[in-house]
Amino acid sequence: MQIKVNTDSSIHGDERVKEFAREIVTSHIGHHIGRLTRVEVHLADVNAQKGGPDEIRCTIEARPEGLRPMAVHDNNRDIEAALRAAGKKLRNLMDSEFGKLDRHHQ
Repeated sequence: MQIKVNTDSSIHGDERVKEFAREIVTSHIGHHIGRLTRVEVHLADVNAQKGGPDEIRCTIEARPEGLRPMAVHDNNRDIEAALRAAGKKLRNLMDSEFGKLDRHHQ
C-alpha cells in the first residue's frame, strides 16, 4: 500500500512532515492496511499568512480495494493536531464501514 503526502505552497512539506504523516496514518489505520491500495494525505494552510485558529486543514483519503474512496478532514491549530484528529476520524469511519461489510458477508 502506498501513502502519498501532499502539501500546499504555504506548508513546507519536508521529509520530516511526510514521515510524521505516514506514522500517524499507519498507527491509526494499520489494522486495515491490507484492504487498501493507497492513502493520500493533503495538508493545507487555509489562512495562509493571516494566522488565526484552526488554520491547518488535513484531508486523508483512503482507497479500499474494490470500494469507493473514503475521506475525512480536520481543521486544527497545527500540522500535528490536524493529522492526529483526521487519523482518528478515518479510523472510526473505516472501522464502521469495514465492520458493516464484514457482518454482511458472514
